Amino acid sequence: MRINKSKVAIIGSGLVGSSTAFSLITQGVCDEVLMVDINAEKASGEVRDLRNSIRFLGRNVRVKAGTYTDCGDADIVVITAGAPPKAGQTRLDTLDISAKIAKSIVEPVMKSGFDGIFVVVSNPVDMLAHLVYKLSGLPKNQIIGSGTSVDSARLQNFLADLVDVDPRSVYAYALGEHGDSLMVPWSTVTIAGKSFTDIIADNAELVGDVDLDEIVYKTTQEGWEIYNRKGTTYYGIASACVGIIKAVLYDENSIIPVSTLLEGEYGQTGIFAGVPAVLNRSGVFDILEIHMTATEEEKFQHSANVIREYTAKIQKYEN
Repeated sequence: MRINKSKVAIIGSGLVGSSTAFSLITQGVCDEVLMVDINAEKASGEVRDLRNSIRFLGRNVRVKAGTYTDCGDADIVVITAGAPPKAGQTRLDTLDISAKIAKSIVEPVMKSGFDGIFVVVSNPVDMLAHLVYKLSGLPKNQIIGSGTSVDSARLQNFLADLVDVDPRSVYAYALGEHGDSLMVPWSTVTIAGKSFTDIIADNAELVGDVDLDEIVYKTTQEGWEIYNRKGTTYYGIASACVGIIKAVLYDENSIIPVSTLLEGEYGQTGIFAGVPAVLNRSGVFDILEIHMTATEEEKFQHSANVIREYTAKIQKYEN
């Protein structure tokens, strides 16, 4: 009799990678977490620290340090290693060096015999997810970028604060690029089944004048607001990453806005972009196409064009 165990490998032991590992073990999501880093001592140190928390948690998740060769039997490989932006840079400015790092990771991981699901977190995530897809040769459903998952959470927080409700009761998506060109299809945003635009109209005394474009801007800038105060972001994106991992390992059929390959959906082909997707044990099981207004479609098209432009810049790394 064979008992299957779930294993998640995290490439990169920086703040995002270690926070993802910590969230995985505190929630008891999988049986084993493997930490891999070019700095083997850093990975070893994180593992030692993480293991000291197991005694006080609900499950004995095994945490190990290893190398790319240990990824062969992993169910999921999470890529968090990348080039953080320097002061004055955007995520897109790190594209070239991050592409080189991604290539240096994917090739040895695939040589290990890995045939599971990649979850790409490193930025710029939409372009790097496309690169991982090309380099790995895996089916498109097995490549998931964290996409606009954390952006959508930020958006939901802003809207929840505005009307004083639990953010988990807000149904709103940020779509397109995980970056400055993301858009929000306001016509689809609801709270308890009521459209957000109707809520604004019916509660003018509560919410006052609401500038929807300003909310979108705040959503795009929230990561930088955090960055400017503490140097980087990690709790939010780590939680989003673990949400994606849980949806896959637990075969949940959860709908999360992630970066996935579009092949005609939303009028786009050949790019990875943040859209609502059904996630289960197969990875991206389906893409949910929500109906948008003509203006919203134009904004999504603009974001897709940005992704396409920058994806083309790293085609040289695909071979």
